[in-house]
Amino acid sequence: MLLSHITSTYPSINIILEPKTAAEVHSSLSFPVYSNKSGNVLSTAAHQKVDLAITLGGDGTILRASSLFATCKDVPPVLSFSMGTLGFLSEWKFAEYKRAFREVYMSGAGVGDRTSILDDSHHHKPAAKQTEAALGPTGWSSIRGKSMGSSRGARILMRNRLKVGLYAPDGTPVQPHRDIFQPGANGGSEGVYAMNEVLIHRGKEPHLAIVDVFVGGRFLTEAVADGMIISTPTGSTAYSLSSGGSIVHPLVPSLLLTPICPRSLSFRPLVLPSSTPITLRLSQKNRGREVEVSIDGVNMRQGMAVGMEVRVWDEEIRLGKNDWRGGVPCVMRRTLGVGDADDGWVGGLNGLLKFNYPFGEEP
Repeated sequence: MLLSHITSTYPSINIILEPKTAAEVHSSLSFPVYSNKSGNVLSTAAHQKVDLAITLGGDGTILRASSLFATCKDVPPVLSFSMGTLGFLSEWKFAEYKRAFREVYMSGAGVGDRTSILDDSHHHKPAAKQTEAALGPTGWSSIRGKSMGSSRGARILMRNRLKVGLYAPDGTPVQPHRDIFQPGANGGSEGVYAMNEVLIHRGKEPHLAIVDVFVGGRFLTEAVADGMIISTPTGSTAYSLSSGGSIVHPLVPSLLLTPICPRSLSFRPLVLPSSTPITLRLSQKNRGREVEVSIDGVNMRQGMAVGMEVRVWDEEIRLGKNDWRGGVPCVMRRTLGVGDADDGWVGGLNGLLKFNYPFGEEP
C-alpha cells in the first residue's frame, strides 16, 4: 500500500528494500524495486544514493535503520511509522503515511526551483539548539541535492549518536562485527556509530565484571557490576532507564554512564557533558575470560578480553551555512499550536511510558 502510493504519486522515486522484504513482496508488485546483496550491510555506494529511510514497526526498526549507516558521518532523514508495541521514537501512525510522505517530499521545490542562497535565519540559535532544524533552509535539502526546498519545511529532530571504538591492550583498533557494520570510508578502524547505547556485560560468566572507568582521560572508579551502559539521550529511555538511569531530553547534549546492578550501592548513574570521552577497560582483576559487547542491541562477534578497551565519544553535530553533518535526522509530526520540534517527546513520555501514573490507576 505504501509502496504503491509512493510509486504512483511520485514516479521519479526509486525504492530500495532489504532482501528479505523484497523477496516477500516483489512478486505482488507491478513495479521494480532494488535491494542489497546482503540483509546485514548497506554498501558504501548505496550510502550515497539513499535520500530517505522509512521504517515500519517499533523503536527497534529505527535502530536497525541507523545501524545501516553506522560507518557513515551522514545519515539520511528517517521517516518512522509506529507499528510495534511501544513506538516511543516513532512519530507517525501508519494511517498518516500519505500526509507524512507528502510533507517530506513537498518540503522542497522542483528541479530548477532551488534557491542558490538559502535562508540562514535559523543559524543564530545557541550551540545547544543546533540539534533542531527544518528540512529546507537549514536541513537535509542542501546536503545532497534532494528535492526539498525552503518554502515548505518538514520538521526535523536531530538525534546525536555515539562514536564507539574497540581496542586491543596494545591500543590497536579491533574490527567490529563485519556482518553488521560494513567498513565505510574510514575502513572501520575509527569505530562505528550508535544511536542508543553501547553495552558491556558479563554475559554467561558467573562472576561480576570488573571494569576500570575513565572519564575525560582521568581514572574515575573500578566498577564491579553485571555491566556498564553508555547511552545517548535517545537511549536514555531504553536499557539505561531500566537500569536506573535518568530520562534525558533528546536536545540535551550529554552522555549517560549507567552501571548494571553494581556491587557498590554508592555507584549511581552519571550524566556527563557530551564532549567528555569515556573509556571502559576490562580490569586485570576480572575473573571471567571476557565480557560481551553490544552496540544498539547487536552483539559483537568480538568479545572484550582483559586489558581491552571500549572508547566512546559523542558524535559532533556541525551546522554550516548550507550543511548538516552528523546525527540522525528524524522527521517529526507537525502539531497545531505547538512550535517546538520536541512536543512528540513530551507526549510520548506521558502516553507511552505512563510517566507519573499513580500505582493502581488505569492510564
